[in-house]
Order: sequence, then structure tokens, then C-alpha cells
Amino acid sequence: MLFQKDHQGDGTARQKRVYAMFELAYTIVDFTAASLFIVGSVMFFYDDWQTPGTWMFLVGSICFAAKPTLRLAREVKLAAMGDVDDLAKRVEAE
Repeated sequence: MLFQKDHQGDGTARQKRVYAMFELAYTIVDFTAASLFIVGSVMFFYDDWQTPGTWMFLVGSICFAAKPTLRLAREVKLAAMGDVDDLAKRVEAE
């Protein structure tokens, strides 16, 4: 099932590697977004830097929007690596 905590610890070595790679990407996007917002905030103190600061806010916002996209992509990838019959049984049980 999607978004289950057991994806991070159980499973094959390949599933663990995929999970770790997506977590790394998620963390990089998170730090990038936060950094852009901090630098953009400082730029807003100076009139000449407000336009680049606004662009930094926009790119930071796009990074924050990418976070749930990465999570969904990770879960779909992990689900695709699993047993399709098992996934179908889980959905039917709900």
C-alpha cells in the first residue's frame, strides 16, 4: 500500500536503495528551498536586490512543491517493485 512506513525498513536491498535515494533527493530539495528562502529574505532588505529575491522565493516555492511529488514518485516506484497480487489484495481488504 502507498505511504506505509514499512517501505523504509523492510523489503529487498533494491527497495531499500530506492527508498534511500528518494530520501536523499527529498532532503536536498528541502535544504535548497530553505536556503533560497533565507537568501531571498535577506535580498528584500535592499531595493536593488528585490527582483532577484522574488525569483529566489519563486524557485524555493517550486522546490517545496516538488517535495510531495518526490514522495508520490517514491511510493509508486516502490509499489511497482512489489508483488502486484499482494497490492491488489490490500486494496480489496480496505
